[in-house]
Amino acid sequence: MDALWVFLMLLVPLLLLTSSTFVFYFKKCFYVAYMMVLGAIAIPLSILKCGGRDVENMRVVRALVRHVKYFLGLRFDVSGLEHLQTEGPYVIISNHQSSLDVLGLMEILPDRCTMIAKKELVYAGTVGIVSWLGGIVFINRKKTSDAKSVMADAAKTMLDDQIRLWVFPEGTRNQRGDLLPFKKGAFHLAVQAQAPIIPIVFSSYSNFYLRKEKLFNSGTIKLKILPKIETKGMTSDDVADLSDKSYDLMRSVFLGISGFAPVTQSNGPPSHH
Repeated sequence: MDALWVFLMLLVPLLLLTSSTFVFYFKKCFYVAYMMVLGAIAIPLSILKCGGRDVENMRVVRALVRHVKYFLGLRFDVSGLEHLQTEGPYVIISNHQSSLDVLGLMEILPDRCTMIAKKELVYAGTVGIVSWLGGIVFINRKKTSDAKSVMADAAKTMLDDQIRLWVFPEGTRNQRGDLLPFKKGAFHLAVQAQAPIIPIVFSSYSNFYLRKEKLFNSGTIKLKILPKIETKGMTSDDVADLSDKSYDLMRSVFLGISGFAPVTQSNGPPSHH
């Protein structure tokens, strides 16, 4: 048995040095397992802090998660942090590439801010329980009617409890080197609450993290926080235009900070190959 442990202790560093595929799976497994452990720590701390489900528990999660980036060899280059100093409720919208987005989110998460997430997350072990305790709003992406009623309730909660909500308007993870078309829920939410929108853009992960190619190196993620977009006086008639303008703005910034050459077609992939 001792010989087996010695063998494994020699083999793992060797594979980490020589196999990028092994590094990919090692880092991914470590990330998931470690987040579950942090979730297990956060559950009793959150219950002690707030007694149950409360957006204030996101402070606990933020404090516990912020160091995880170092284990994965990631660094964040943040600009525009002053734009999050806006008073009162607002809606944050950002692009969504992978589960690693959580680390960037926790890097800059403002106080009294929680997320809108797919309902499947609640079943993700300790992470799911902590998500519920942190006041995360869960939606069923497959049922548009359910999603709309949840967004209407979320707008009321934002105003009643003076909270901020972080939404991924692409609706799903996307590593295609461009932004997917935005779903309208986040914009309906902001207009219903008459709350400003703050766009946040993550640079492309493609220079250090590629799921299909099994690549997971060290890298720097640029996080650009853009000035708020006011929605006061807007109605549901303005939602499509608001969504399009936000998309064009964020896509332009994404291509710029990722070092991709912009293309004239707004729906085509960027020409960076």
